[in-house]
Amino acid sequence: MRSRTRRATLLALLGGLLLVGVLAVPYYLRGLSLVARAGGMRDGLAGSIARWGTSPVTEEDVRIPSRHGSLRARLFRPERPRGRTVLLTTGVHADGIDEPRLVKLARDLSAGGLTVLTPELPDLLSYRITPREPDMLEDAALWASGRPELAPDGRVGLMGISFSGGLSLVAAGRPSLAGKVAFVFSLGGHGELSRVLAFLCTGIEPGGQHRRPHDYGVAIILLNVAGLMVPPEQVETLRAGILTFLRASHLALRDTRQAEETFAAARRMQLEMPEPAATLMKYVNERDVAALGPLLLPHAKVYAGDPSLSPELSPAPSAPVYLLHGTEDSVIPAIESVLLARWLEPRTGVRLLLSPLISHAELEGLKDLDDVGRLAAFWARLLDA
Repeated sequence: MRSRTRRATLLALLGGLLLVGVLAVPYYLRGLSLVARAGGMRDGLAGSIARWGTSPVTEEDVRIPSRHGSLRARLFRPERPRGRTVLLTTGVHADGIDEPRLVKLARDLSAGGLTVLTPELPDLLSYRITPREPDMLEDAALWASGRPELAPDGRVGLMGISFSGGLSLVAAGRPSLAGKVAFVFSLGGHGELSRVLAFLCTGIEPGGQHRRPHDYGVAIILLNVAGLMVPPEQVETLRAGILTFLRASHLALRDTRQAEETFAAARRMQLEMPEPAATLMKYVNERDVAALGPLLLPHAKVYAGDPSLSPELSPAPSAPVYLLHGTEDSVIPAIESVLLARWLEPRTGVRLLLSPLISHAELEGLKDLDDVGRLAAFWARLLDA
C-alpha cells in the first residue's frame, strides 16, 4: 500500500511539474526528463517524462593520451545528439569507469543528447588524491576539445563527482584550457581539500557546526598518509588491510554475503599486524572516527597542502560553474560548495543548488514538488550550457 501511495504521489508531482514546464519554460522539460530518468521512473506518465527527447546510446572504449600515460575511457554517443561533449569523472572508487552509478549517469545524460566521455584516473582507482589528477583531466579535455567530431566549436564541458568535482575545477582553470571549456559542473565536490579532511577527522564544519562524518573518509586518509603513521616496514601491510576494508564497503552495496566475508578478512589481517599498525587497523574495522580522526589530523593537513588539489588555491576557470550538493552530505559537507561559490563569484558566473534530494553524489529519491522543480530547473540550464 505504501509503495502504491508513493508511486501515485510521484506521478501527480511529475505531472504537475510537466504542465508547469511546458507552459512556462520549454527547455525545462529536458531537465525534468533527466531527473525522472535518474530517479528510475519507467512506467506511466513518469516513464513517459523520463523517455521524453531521448534516443539510443552506443558505448565505445577508447584511450586518451596524457603526460602520465594513456588513460582508459569510455565514450557514450547518443543516436540523436543535442548539446556538446562532456567529460564525466567519478570520485575515489576502485571500480573507476565501471562504477555502476557513474555508468548510469553517463547513460542518462547521453540518452538526453549529450556525448559523454568518462576518463579513468588511475590514482583514484587506488583511493589516492594526487596532483597528477588535474594534469590528466587537463590532458583529456585538451584531447577531446581538439577533435572536431567531439567538439565542433572546440569546447567541452567538465563534470566531476565528489572529489573529482573540485579537481575538474582546478583543471578548467589551467591556461592551456582557456576558451576550450564551456562549463564546469561539480556534484558534491570540494573547494579546499584541507577543510574537508579536517571535517572528516573531527566532524566539525567551517563555522563550527557539528555533523557526524562518514567513516569511509578517515579510512581513505589513513591509506594516503600511512607512511607518516607507521614504521616503513608496516606501511604496505597496513595499506593492504585498509584496501580490503574499502573493497568490502563497496561490496556492501551489491553483495552482502561477499561483503561480510571481505570485512572478516580485514579483521583477520588486523590480528596479524604488529603495533602501531594493528591499532590503527582496529579503528578502521570498528569505524571509530573519534579515535582515528585526531591521530590523522596533523598529517592530513600536510597531505592536503598542494594547491593543485584545491580549487580555491588554484586559478579559477573563466567558464561558468554549476555546483550541486546534497544538504546532508556526510563525506564532503554542503558548506564546501557554499564557500566555493563565494570564492568563485567575483571571478566567474556561478549557479549553486543545495538539494535534500541528493545524498553524497547521487539522487536519493523524488520527495517534494518544490525540490524536484528546483533540481529540474538546475539541470535544464546546465544541459543547454
